[in-house]
Amino acid sequence: MISTVVWGTGNVGRAAIRAVEAHPALELAAVLVHDPAKVGRDAAQLAGLDGQLGIAATDDIEAVLAEHPRAVVYAASGDIRPDEALADVTRAIRAGAVVVTPALYPLYDHRSAPPEFRDPALAAVAEGGGSLFVSGVDPGWGNDVLPLLISGLGSTVDAIRCQEIFDYSTYDQEESVRDLIGMGHPMEYEPLMLAPSIPTMVWGGQLHLMARALGVDLDDIRETMDRRALDATVSTRTMGTFEAGTQGAVRFEVQGIVEGEPRIVIEHVTRIHPSCAPDWPVPPDGGDGAHRVVIEGRPRIEVTVEASDEGENRSAGGNATAVGRLVNAIDWLVAAEPGLYDALDIPLRPAVGRLGRKQR
Repeated sequence: MISTVVWGTGNVGRAAIRAVEAHPALELAAVLVHDPAKVGRDAAQLAGLDGQLGIAATDDIEAVLAEHPRAVVYAASGDIRPDEALADVTRAIRAGAVVVTPALYPLYDHRSAPPEFRDPALAAVAEGGGSLFVSGVDPGWGNDVLPLLISGLGSTVDAIRCQEIFDYSTYDQEESVRDLIGMGHPMEYEPLMLAPSIPTMVWGGQLHLMARALGVDLDDIRETMDRRALDATVSTRTMGTFEAGTQGAVRFEVQGIVEGEPRIVIEHVTRIHPSCAPDWPVPPDGGDGAHRVVIEGRPRIEVTVEASDEGENRSAGGNATAVGRLVNAIDWLVAAEPGLYDALDIPLRPAVGRLGRKQR
């Protein structure tokens, strides 16, 4: 059994505990938390599982890493604390652990990552002998392995478009939705995640990774941005009220330019309420969210993925799929040489030993 630590118990960490507990090759060794109120609580309670797992959450990072766990699922956010997240991750790698995480956007494609991220990770690998794999859903499998797999079903490919279409009122992270994305702020407010160059920082690595897999070179990466205001004040079940005239929807593209044309495109269509920007794309079933890949070519192929978890919540479903991709890679990474890995290195893993297996 591979001793595995889950570091963080928010939206991603809850799903990570469940995924580790369900995996027949992994053993949950510890759960690290930042919130003092969570210290001492059983991992099952934090993950929404029945019964007890017998693992009490702790905030003693040094003691946990001193036990030399074989793997760490780093589930703490890196959105507004990338330097701290990188320091945590490299600390675990230096302790000899295989680390999987969605938190470090620049390292989704480590070959194109800036040296301030890549160099510390490589140094940690050399010092401690651990490994690192960074992935998620978007960025993550929704715009790396899924579109690449689907592209191989056609005879010609003119363009690849990866879409995330979501109602963000279902996302259990209000600070990010309001302040990082800008929902509910005046239209003159510039959200950090929508500032020029930031979408490229987050999603550009995925464009480079897909281009590399497709055997093409990117001439450039371009961004487009469109924002819409709410026509009327709306109330949401989880995030309260959003006033008329404030930002209610955003649509942007990060475009990989090949021979002057946008051939590989990652597009986000995000709303806080379905009444805003009704002319923009919506999930095919009219639900709260979906990830979609469109291959323009011969034949034209369109694939939509709708995942739900934690009470049929699509945002929680997306988090769970991201966690699944990461946790299911751990045993492969443990058997591989130490190093930095990306989505093209990690094979798709079937659910060996888990078909029909019940979780508490």
